[in-house]
Amino acid sequence: MKLRIVYDNEAKEGLESDWGFACLLEAEKSILFDTGASAEILSRNMQRLELKKEDIEIIALSHEHWDHIGGLDAVLHQNVAVYVPSSFTRGTKKRIEEKAAEVVEVSGPADIVPGVHTTGELRAGAGIKEQSLVLDTKECEGVVVLTGCAHPGLENILEAAKGFGELYGVIGGFHGFDNLKSLETLKMIIPCHCTVHKEEIRRRYSEKAVWCGAGVVIEI
Repeated sequence: MKLRIVYDNEAKEGLESDWGFACLLEAEKSILFDTGASAEILSRNMQRLELKKEDIEIIALSHEHWDHIGGLDAVLHQNVAVYVPSSFTRGTKKRIEEKAAEVVEVSGPADIVPGVHTTGELRAGAGIKEQSLVLDTKECEGVVVLTGCAHPGLENILEAAKGFGELYGVIGGFHGFDNLKSLETLKMIIPCHCTVHKEEIRRRYSEKAVWCGAGVVIEI
């Protein structure tokens, strides 16, 4: 499976950086996870990466914050299915329904396509509900967790992902997660977007922590 970072706070030369996150998965179907904050920036990055919105078959949104759904208008089309946490507001669901083929509401853990799963809605206390994706690795070495902002707590997300297999790695926004020792058993760590302790994670796990930015391609 190939992952391509399309939108992030950092970017490779020739692409635009901005506060937000989006990642394209090339699995059995083409899946876009989150859409960044700006439709214009997402469109320009996709164009420079030679990606077309019509080729995206599924969009999965982690949570309803603008830096993850703000670019929706750049990628919605009549043949795409959009997976959203069931807690999304009616207004956002209606906006999607007007331009997409289908809205799929996510509550519990489920398969999206073979090799790509959702944790379902997770929440820590009275915090924000968020879904993360869980991806099977090619050689069945375990699963890789793809997070938006990890508002429910990265440790809670990783624990939920264990239901799909042994943990291999994690990619995405970790927010304020600071129990860095708990990552030592992972083989791949790619902190992106809103990760507060990004530099410390890369220093501590220099052999397996990878820089994240728009344009980065990851094979799992």
